[in-house]
Amino acid sequence: MSRARIRIGDWAVAVAVAAILLVTGLSVQHSATNLDALGYSLLIFGSLPLAAARWAPCTVLAVTGLCVLGYQAIGFEVPAIAYLVAVYATVRAGHRRIAVAGSVLMVAAVPFAMVVAHPDWPVGEAFTQARDALPLAWLIAAGAAGEALRQAERRADEAERTREETALRRADEERLHIARELHDSLTHQISVIKVQSEAAVHVARKRGEEVSEALLAIREAGREAARELRATLEALRDDGVAPRQGLEHVPDLVERARTTGLDATLTIEGQRHDVPAAVDRTVYRIVQESLTNISRHAAAATASVRIDYRPDALVVRVDDEGKTRPDTGPVHGVGLLGMRERVTALGGRLQAGPRREGGFSVRAELPLDPT
Repeated sequence: MSRARIRIGDWAVAVAVAAILLVTGLSVQHSATNLDALGYSLLIFGSLPLAAARWAPCTVLAVTGLCVLGYQAIGFEVPAIAYLVAVYATVRAGHRRIAVAGSVLMVAAVPFAMVVAHPDWPVGEAFTQARDALPLAWLIAAGAAGEALRQAERRADEAERTREETALRRADEERLHIARELHDSLTHQISVIKVQSEAAVHVARKRGEEVSEALLAIREAGREAARELRATLEALRDDGVAPRQGLEHVPDLVERARTTGLDATLTIEGQRHDVPAAVDRTVYRIVQESLTNISRHAAAATASVRIDYRPDALVVRVDDEGKTRPDTGPVHGVGLLGMRERVTALGGRLQAGPRREGGFSVRAELPLDPT
C-alpha cells in the first residue's frame, strides 16, 4: 500500500472516531454549561492525533489519555474510544509496556476525574461509572488486537525475508553460472582479438609503416572489451554489482569514438551534483551503446553527446547526422531494447528515432529520485 493511501486511511480513522465521540457527547449532554465548548474541543482534539499513531504511538497515547481525563473532569461522560484506538496502535508498534503502564494509570485516574466533575459522588460510585467510560475488557481487547496484528506482520516479514534470501541464493548461483559461461565463451575470443591487434600494431611500427586508424581503434576496442569483461566477471562472482563505469567515464567514450574517425563532441549543462549509482551507470551505457550504434549502423561524420543536470532529473541526448547504412537496416535491435529497459526500470523515459534534419537521436530522461 502506498504511503499516501496509508495517510488517508489514518486520517479517516481519526475523523471517524472524532465524529463518533462528538455525536455521543451531544446525545449525553442535556444541559448547557460554560464548559461545553471546552468539552467538545477535547473530544475532537483527543481524536484527531490518531492520524499520527502509526509514526508516534506513545505521544498519541499520552495526548488521548490527557484529553479523556480532561473531558471526564468537566462532566462529559463519553467512552474513551480514542484512547482504546491509541492503545491498539501502541501495542501494534511494539510498545507493550508503555501501553500497559498508561492503561493502569488511566484506570486509576478516570474515577478521580469523575469525582472532580461530581463532587457529591462517593468514590465507589466513581469507580463504577469509570468502568463504563473505560471498560477493562475493551482495554484488553484493544491490546490483544494490536499484539495479534503485530505478530502477524512479524511472521509476514520473516516469510518475506526467507523468500528474499532464497531468491538471492538462486541469483548467486545463476550469476556464477553466467560468469562461467562468459569466461568459457568470450574470454578466449576477446583475448585473441586483443593480442592479434596489438601484434599487428607492433609489427607495423617496427617496419616503419603507418598504422591505420581502424587498426588502432580495433586494438583499443579489444583492450576496453577485455577490461569490461574482466570487471563483469568479477562483479558476477562477487556480489552482482555492475562495473563502476559512470558519468566520469563518458569523456573516455567520446575520446575513443574520435579514434574511429567520428567527430564526436561532449557538452555538459547545469550544475553538476551527485546522482544515484543506477542512474550513473545507465547514462554511461546509453552513451556507450549510442556511439557504438553510430559507428556500426550510420554513415555519420559527426555526433554530439549532451548531458543536462537538472534539479530532479538527468537528461542525456546523443545525436548524429548520418544515414542508416543499407546493409544494416534500421537501429531497432537488442542495444536499443536494452537501453529502453534500463531507463524504464528507473522510472524514466526514452525517445529514439530519426531526426527531421537527418540522422538519428536518442534522448533519455532519468529521474534522480525514482519512486
